[in-house]
Parts: sequence; structure tokens; C-alpha cells
Amino acid sequence: MKIISDSTPLIDGYRMPAEFSSHSGCIIIFPERPDSWQYGGVKAKKAFCEVACAIAKSEKVTVLASFEQYENARRMLPPHIRVVEMSSDDAWARDVSPEFVVNDKGNMRGVDWYFNAWGGLVDGLYFPWDKDNKIARKVCDMLDVDVYDFSDFVLEGGSISADGEGTILTTEACLLSAGRNPQLSKAEIEENLCEGLGAKKVIWLPGGILGDETNEHVDNICVFAAPHTVLLSWCEDETSEQYRMCRACLDVLENSTDALGRKIDVVKLAMPKPIYMTEEEVAGLDLFDGEPTRDTVSPLSASYVNLYIGNKAVVMPAFGGENTEYDLRAKSEVQKVFPDREIIQIYARDILIGGGNIHCITHQIPSFVRKETPYDK
Repeated sequence: MKIISDSTPLIDGYRMPAEFSSHSGCIIIFPERPDSWQYGGVKAKKAFCEVACAIAKSEKVTVLASFEQYENARRMLPPHIRVVEMSSDDAWARDVSPEFVVNDKGNMRGVDWYFNAWGGLVDGLYFPWDKDNKIARKVCDMLDVDVYDFSDFVLEGGSISADGEGTILTTEACLLSAGRNPQLSKAEIEENLCEGLGAKKVIWLPGGILGDETNEHVDNICVFAAPHTVLLSWCEDETSEQYRMCRACLDVLENSTDALGRKIDVVKLAMPKPIYMTEEEVAGLDLFDGEPTRDTVSPLSASYVNLYIGNKAVVMPAFGGENTEYDLRAKSEVQKVFPDREIIQIYARDILIGGGNIHCITHQIPSFVRKETPYDK
């Protein structure tokens, strides 16, 4: 693995491919953090394994597990899912993995951003985060791909969505937050995104989902599902603050074009009814720095947009109970967008409790041509 610090993906002709394009695999991190995952993460581990098995139907899944959890992960996962020992601070593969970029020849490299737990000492969710911050380069080393050094720029994978044709989606609430890159202007942040992702245009949505601890990541509100087509979380309660936020995003999208000048087609996915943690669930979480990490009065940031687009399947959340009707509606709408993919819904409450959902715990590895080594000659 070579660390590239004197060039950028944009200069070298590399770009971030769309998630709906072909994958060579997927990365997931096995959960264990006791202030994120209730009662030792027993239910969360089962849910993560369900997600891994669903994705593994059509692409290679690699699960990263700590030394302490390696044997548990190996026991719970089938043999065709690879388990690799790698230390981490939590289980958000989307945000701590390298962002992968490819060129027209099919070569792939990684991009290593700085990870500071969604806000650092300003409003980050935990400290320290040094193990998470090292995962990007470790994964590149594991895959034997070179990596661009963008470690002076704070970014998480959940804060961006790419169409693979030069357009990036993000939110102002996240990337302009005080805990990310306060020394940079909006224009400078956009320049970093374009250089690091090989992009030509950034579409800035104002915000995301209320209660999203990441300062409103874009992957909870809006993601690319096809060229010039996005899935948008949609609140149907016109009296709520969330409706105003969704409406503001829709206004931006309806008045935007992608990097190729095409209008954006918007597919709305109605949000589920508000979901809250129970007292029993809250009691199952350890304190962090003497304070509880969850409560029973703040709604969880539930969204059907937080899904994984795999090679032959779309793995998306279901919430059950009074949201069963919404689950079925969302699945039907997603099937229309992906008629050639199987739509697999997984009961995701035990992932949502941790602060994210299926997209947050996964990270795709694009299909790529593996570089020749001395052993191939």
C-alpha cells in the first residue's frame, strides 16, 4: 500500500462510483460498544449478522471484529462471510472506512479522511476515536490498494452520496457544522470534496432528519438510486418541523441539475411514525462519561432511505408494529426503482437504537481490477 500525499483523485482521473454500480464486496464492523448497543449488543449482533447474510447473497462480505469479539463473530456468521480481526471504537463502517475511487481502467484507490466521531470535542459522540480513525488505511492495506492522504479534512461516508458521474449530495447542517472543518469556508469544503472524490458538482441540501446525532447525514434524508434519480425521505405531517425540512430539500432538488446538466428525479419514501426507545432499552446501555447516551423522549432518526444497494439486492430497514404499513409502502416504492434487484427488508430497530441504520453499518467496495504483484509474474 502506497500513501499518496502529493496528488488527488481529481488530478489522477479517479472518481467515487455510485453505490448502485457493481461491487466487489462490502465491509461491516461487528458491534460491541456498551454505550451504543444495549445489553452487550446481543440483539444488535444478530441484526448485523442478518444484514451481512442478506448482502452476502450477491457479494463478498468482510466483517471486522475486535480481538475480544472475533470468536463470537466467527461463530455467528456463515463460513462464506470473511471475519478479520481489526480494532475499532464502534461499528459504523460507513463513516470510518476509506472512500473508494476508481478510474476508467477499473483501478481502485482509497481516500483516508479524518474521523472525529461526528464533531470532535465540539459535539462528537465519543472520545477517543483513534482506533476508528485508523481503519481506513488498515482496510486499504488489507485490500492492497493505494490510499490518498486527506487526513487534514474531516469527513464521514454517511455525509455524502455520489451518482458516479461527477455529482455529490451532502447537507449543510453536517459539513458546515462547527465540529467538522470550521477553518474552511463552504467553497473550500466543496473544493475538498471535488478533489477527494473526483467530482465536478456538489448539491447542498439544507439538512436531514431531526434527532440525527451526526449533524444530519445525507444518507438518512436523500441518496442517489440511479443516474439523476434520488430517494428522498418524506414527512407527510405538514404541521411538523420535519415536513419543513423535507420540503426544503425537495425545493433544492427540484431546482438543481446534476454534473451533466440533467434535472433530478425525486422518489419520495414516506417516513415511519416516530419511534422512541423504551425504558428497558435505555437501561441496557452503559453510561458514557457519567451520562446516559439515550432517553425515552427523543425520537430516533428512523428513515427508509438508510438502505444498502447491493449487486442483486437492496437491503432496507423495517420497523414493524404500527409502522408495518409504512414498511410495506416503502418496500413497494423501492422495488419500482430497482425492478431487477430483490428487496430484502430486515427488522432494524436494534440497529436504529445504536444511532444509525443499515446504510450506516455497511460500506461497499466497488468492483475493480486488482493491481499486478511480483507474485503474478
